[in-house]
Amino acid sequence: MQQPNKLSPFFENLNFEREDNTMVINFGPQHPSAHGQLRLVLELDGEQVVNAYPDIGYLHRGVEKMAENMTYNEFLPTTDRLDYIASTSNNYGYALAVEKLLGIEAPRRAQVIRTMLLEINRIISHLFFIATHALDIGAMSVFLYAFREREFAMDLMEDYCGARLTHSAVRIGGVPLDIPSDWMKNVRAFCDKLDEEIEITYEALLTENRIWKMRLEDVGIVPPEEALSWGCTGPMLRGSGIPYDIRKEEPYELYPELDFDIPVSDTNDSYGRYRIYIEEMKQSTRILRQLIPMYDDTEPQLMAHAPQYISAPKEEIMTQNYALMQHFVLVTQGMRPPKGEVYVATESPKGELGFYIKSEGEPYAYRLKIRAPSFYHTGYLQKMLLGGYIPDVVTMISTTNIVFGEVDR
Repeated sequence: MQQPNKLSPFFENLNFEREDNTMVINFGPQHPSAHGQLRLVLELDGEQVVNAYPDIGYLHRGVEKMAENMTYNEFLPTTDRLDYIASTSNNYGYALAVEKLLGIEAPRRAQVIRTMLLEINRIISHLFFIATHALDIGAMSVFLYAFREREFAMDLMEDYCGARLTHSAVRIGGVPLDIPSDWMKNVRAFCDKLDEEIEITYEALLTENRIWKMRLEDVGIVPPEEALSWGCTGPMLRGSGIPYDIRKEEPYELYPELDFDIPVSDTNDSYGRYRIYIEEMKQSTRILRQLIPMYDDTEPQLMAHAPQYISAPKEEIMTQNYALMQHFVLVTQGMRPPKGEVYVATESPKGELGFYIKSEGEPYAYRLKIRAPSFYHTGYLQKMLLGGYIPDVVTMISTTNIVFGEVDR
């Protein structure tokens, strides 16, 4: 006999025929400020939130199970669809986890290119946050300006890999392409343009704007102990005064060789987190300027040399029979990593993005789990929203910078 569906404890405790002043409403999943398919059940006393329940599960993507039924290389483009605003960070996090499993390292030129792509990707994501955050608060002009600069950054990604949103710009073992001519010059020009616009446009319009500060200051307070307890990372954690950045704590690629700062705010509120996003874009342009001269000092190799896992360069495949045979086996049957398990965390624009892979020596991962920052930040909404008002709900959802592609996995 079929069992009736059980409600969560939150819904079981709700009495929809109420004698008090509270009211239960749905915020989303179709609300434009829900940042994806978030259904937020709010219990209100007047306009004040007294209870909140974030209800996820409207996408049903099953990405982790897809990974367990695809070869390692087949799954890489699917990672684009997690945080689709910052797809290269997902490509890279997954590729680095597989590389650790295989025990290989990308060549230095590939590391330079990958680090540059990651920072351009960070800028694209942060500009999207500034744009949508401003629009949620009511600042229409900033939305248009931020998307203008974001288009320029996406032009750089398109010049490199041919795609603007879902990039697939990284490969297991390196990168597929060298940079095109004049690309470095365009990167330098973009950095100069962005630094100028941050100062004369975004900060001039927002940072000291009294309406902006009234909407953000003392809204969405995240105390340091709660940020740690709920698993917050990225700007959500650094906005609570904790200077934790995986690029510094567990550095990867060329980050140990780069000079950059970790912006931190001790205000614990939405305004402090906004300032962190602004400052992080400045640090990203600082990193890109350091990487440009590093490229010229590298050998032209783009992929790691590991014939049992990585296909040989195209020239060898076209001229050497054994290289062609290896390539055929890798494409049709997939690589077979050694048995073992690995967890690798990277600093995506939204926080800690980690991939756990357990291998049984087969072409498919036995288990693959993704630790996505938006999932933890969505969970914290049930505590963060309490005591706020309806307009503050929009502000607080926006300041968490969640993307639901990586929440409902």
